[in-house]
Amino acid sequence: MSEKSMYEKSLDLFPPVAGRATHLGIVRGEGAYVWDEAGKRYLDFASGVAVVNCGHNNPAVIEKAKEQMEQLVHGGHNVVYYQSYIDLAEKILGHVGPDYKIYFSNSGAEANEAAIKLAKQVTRRPGIITFKHSFHGRTLATATLTASNAKYRRNYEGLLPSVYYAEYPYASRTGLTEEQEVARCLNQLDEIFHDLIEPEQVAVMILEPVQGEGGYIVPPKAFLQALRRICDEHGILLAFDEVQTGFGRTGKIFAYENFGVKPDIMSLAKAIANGFPLSAIVAKRELMDQWPAGTHGGTFGGNPVACAAGVAVFDLLEGGLADHAAAIGAYFKKKLEALKEKHEEILEIRGLGLMIGAEFVDHEGKPDAALVTAIREKALEKGLILLSCGVDHNVIRFIPPLIVKEEQIDAAMKIITESVEESLQAVH
Repeated sequence: MSEKSMYEKSLDLFPPVAGRATHLGIVRGEGAYVWDEAGKRYLDFASGVAVVNCGHNNPAVIEKAKEQMEQLVHGGHNVVYYQSYIDLAEKILGHVGPDYKIYFSNSGAEANEAAIKLAKQVTRRPGIITFKHSFHGRTLATATLTASNAKYRRNYEGLLPSVYYAEYPYASRTGLTEEQEVARCLNQLDEIFHDLIEPEQVAVMILEPVQGEGGYIVPPKAFLQALRRICDEHGILLAFDEVQTGFGRTGKIFAYENFGVKPDIMSLAKAIANGFPLSAIVAKRELMDQWPAGTHGGTFGGNPVACAAGVAVFDLLEGGLADHAAAIGAYFKKKLEALKEKHEEILEIRGLGLMIGAEFVDHEGKPDAALVTAIREKALEKGLILLSCGVDHNVIRFIPPLIVKEEQIDAAMKIITESVEESLQAVH
């Protein structure tokens, strides 16, 4: 009798609540590749869902973490101070600016919880505005903020009160011009203020500067700039969820740098430590200084080993990795645009840096999730790991490690092209 695979063993051990993109059992990762238990190598264009931006087992990150493990694995940031905690804070704040402070947590959802707690604590206002098609986490509070899939909320109602949902620009879906789409979304925001909650009752407006789960949707600069003006006018705090967009993913260290708009609060996680669990909330000093001791906390936030890994990550980003992501992302996007020209089923190629989405539709122009599933499955058979996103599951998101090389992009494009063409032939 043959030994069971990791997948087969897991069926007896774990609940089905965590949706899985593949059945792969992975034993090793290096750079842009992972190897399964049968020894097959895969190009990983999922990056652990935008986590290993510096590549699997990056030597610089591993070395920094090993050094820290030999000194201190846990001290408890509510008990003592330690150097890696200070070093990473100085690295991040040195980039964002001296008028900000930072607080470390464990996960993206935890950072977003901290963002809304800080906003409520400081403003003494009840209201929160989030955006349709957003994803902010799966805790009860962040599931309330999330508006990309009803299943994240099913049977968990009622949730956090005083949360209102605004429109996020998606011109390729509405068919409007960019200018018209921005106007439509801002008009709907005015309706929220007129019909549902006065702006002076809103504590925070939280959004992803590029929507992730919602479909890798890049908003026009004019939209984010308008939100900044509206928030300033009414004393509303502007919070950017940079959990997926941060740490070089969009070709800048943080996505807000692409838009000329700086948030009051920013939540960070995923790629912050290249796989070690860590997150952070960065917010203006004037806000952080009003956050009373004991009103927020946690045991493992700012773990010494994770912070040490984060220092190595930031060194790599500042040393040219973010710039490389911008350049190689443009190269990849150009290749995908050429594929789009050959297939009317590809509605749009969009994204910044190495955060790129390809949206697929059927012959009637309707979202085609089945085609995306077929393409992903064929790509996996050929040795390429891809993920989907979008509220209709009809977008393939390309999120390779930022260290990816042109020849690896070329190898992936060969697989993507074959998988698209074979899937379309099967449908037709």
